[in-house]
Amino acid sequence: MQLHQLRSPEGSRRRKKYRGRGAASGLGKTSGRGDKGQRSRSGRGILIGLEGGQIPLIRRIPKVGFHTLNPVVYQVVHVEDLNRFEANAKVDIVALKAKQMVSSLRKPVKILGDGELKKSLTVVADKFTASAAAKITKAGGKAEVISKEQEKPVTSDKKAKN
Repeated sequence: MQLHQLRSPEGSRRRKKYRGRGAASGLGKTSGRGDKGQRSRSGRGILIGLEGGQIPLIRRIPKVGFHTLNPVVYQVVHVEDLNRFEANAKVDIVALKAKQMVSSLRKPVKILGDGELKKSLTVVADKFTASAAAKITKAGGKAEVISKEQEKPVTSDKKAKN
């Protein structure tokens, strides 16, 4: 068999329907849309979620829990992945980015406790799990937390008001 002899399976390709081209086409006059009503008209169709006066489903079901609008999304690094660094090295977000272990320098980093650490490292991150911090100190290293919130000095205006 050669390329020019290949054929599509029967029924896999259908012809395009020509709508609104006279009664003889089979889809003339209303073009297969039926007679009258919202779905027969042109323009925007029926919006998803609108149920014609009935209370929509999304409003009928109970709401549970709380979802913050600005969640803190941590970049995750496992303890066993830190074995890529030299012994006694300082591991911070810049070093993690250089080894392509995190994608962004702007997002916070969290160290998780999966695996074992075989080297003594000073690890600087935004957050540590208890098991990760324990494994780093057990290997002879240090787990240092970055403190983002520093106290702002009180200005003289605020003192005068109080």
